[in-house]
Amino acid sequence: MSEANKRWDLSPVYPSVDSKEFKDDLKKLSDLLARFRTSLADKNTALEALIKMRNEVSDLFETLNSYAYCNVSVNTTDKAAVNALNKVEELSVDMAVCDTMFNSFVAMHKDQVDAFCKKNPEYGFVLGEIEKEASHQMSTEMESLAADLMRSGSDSFERLQETISSSACADFEGERKTVIELRALATSPDRETRRKAYEAELKVWKEHEIAFCYALNSIKGTSLSLEKRRNWESPIERSISTARISRKTLDALITTLEKNLPMFRSYLKTKAKLLGIKKCAFFDLYAPVGKAEMSYTFDQARDFVIRQYGAFNPAMGEFAKNAFDNRWIDVFPRSGKTGGAYDIYLPKIRESRVFANFDGTYDGVSTFAHELGHAWHDHIVSTKPALLRTYPMTLAETASIFSEFIAFRGAVSEADDVHKVGIIEQFVQGACAVCVDILCRFYFEREVFEKRREGELMPDEMCQIMIDCQKKTYGDGLDEAFLHPYMWAVKGHYYSTDFSFYNYPYAFGQLFGLGLYNRSTKEKRERPFYEKYNELLSLTGQLPAEEVAKSAGIDITDSSFWQEGMDIIASYAKQLEELSRCT
Repeated sequence: MSEANKRWDLSPVYPSVDSKEFKDDLKKLSDLLARFRTSLADKNTALEALIKMRNEVSDLFETLNSYAYCNVSVNTTDKAAVNALNKVEELSVDMAVCDTMFNSFVAMHKDQVDAFCKKNPEYGFVLGEIEKEASHQMSTEMESLAADLMRSGSDSFERLQETISSSACADFEGERKTVIELRALATSPDRETRRKAYEAELKVWKEHEIAFCYALNSIKGTSLSLEKRRNWESPIERSISTARISRKTLDALITTLEKNLPMFRSYLKTKAKLLGIKKCAFFDLYAPVGKAEMSYTFDQARDFVIRQYGAFNPAMGEFAKNAFDNRWIDVFPRSGKTGGAYDIYLPKIRESRVFANFDGTYDGVSTFAHELGHAWHDHIVSTKPALLRTYPMTLAETASIFSEFIAFRGAVSEADDVHKVGIIEQFVQGACAVCVDILCRFYFEREVFEKRREGELMPDEMCQIMIDCQKKTYGDGLDEAFLHPYMWAVKGHYYSTDFSFYNYPYAFGQLFGLGLYNRSTKEKRERPFYEKYNELLSLTGQLPAEEVAKSAGIDITDSSFWQEGMDIIASYAKQLEELSRCT
């Protein structure tokens, strides 16, 4: 594989961030926003024309923003790319103003909305949602001021957390290591290394606790002030609305997570046995188990994902092959490239790009399957206009979890017992993080919001709330002497003002994807399940989550559905326990 083929090809979008084409589109967006704002101020403008402009503005903004972000993430030292991203972000304030005005226009022209929806029924829910949003917004001037102040206020505190978290260092065995590098050692096979890294990491968070604490106080305080001004009862109410679910659905999900905590605690005891220790500490959560590590070349990983996708749906197999063959994927880590993985959509070319840091492990293969699942979802909705294409975070993980599970099932079926232990444990480990740790984060954020109403919290209060939440969720599955009091400083999701409770959607996605897979194997049907699956994905941008689920015969307000996903996790936890007896 040549060096060039290891990197994604962005040239179909723009030649470069300095190109005339990129700059022309940047100016075009600025002009479009100005024209859109003028049209919104004209009471005689037809709703149909405004919706067309709204879709066009959204597509262009998303293209420019995604393209610039792609360039920055593969080379954070690229000044031109950083400047380009900043220029796009500067226009986000104008976008926010136009959104506010558009929402108000929709709310004030019910007759036009009804007439438009009669001809275009697919817009019914989205425009109704926009009307509801209008009832929860301040005046245009106040929303404009809020958007502008956010850039230098809460957004700056969010960047502060990101900056400190990515650069703070500690001495570790004669070397200076960033806190990110220390956290990465949680996957070391050597327990003493994990313990020392954990202790060094806690010292780093302790050293910077005041900065993190005041940043989080500011962000949560801002959220409370804005939600009150916008007539939301609480941040969780707005979060539920943004997630396009009902309180009944959230309660069913949380109840299911709570009900299954004993199963995860039992798994952690099995893991302790596999590690040869009495009880897992927090630093053992991501420790590898099994006597052999599966390794893959890039070609093997590519062929495996294509094969597993194709076994479920031939069109998905062809889609994955096209993504690999046409360099949609930036494959390997390199200097200047950020960590992690993501999928990003580019409306201009109706294609996605996948960011990865493939390391030859099964986890790297699973990441390809996961992110290409997102890309498949984007592909399914790519023919729709922006207003009908944008799906909530709760449904965003559906295709990725589903695809990842397809790959996992294939890996288990092809592995011998020696390798199977590691693969299954990694699956249950991930489920534990998504279900147990996510529940812990949900409890923590709920408690912090309650206490923040009364005044600012100090670092020791943040730590105590976190420890209490970890005890409540992990229970006797973890050694209480070795919990992690500073997880509130670690997780950047707490530092978002735009979307509070940036946690439960992950559990939603995990269990919804698994529950959907369960239905695919058990239901009698006259046509392939993947046809129903694609139809479900096609609706994710234009209906509430309950209606999307109902299209596949699923009631997500009923906890019994969520238990179907949990039962799949439990079956593998049981397999792991049985395999542990043989090791």
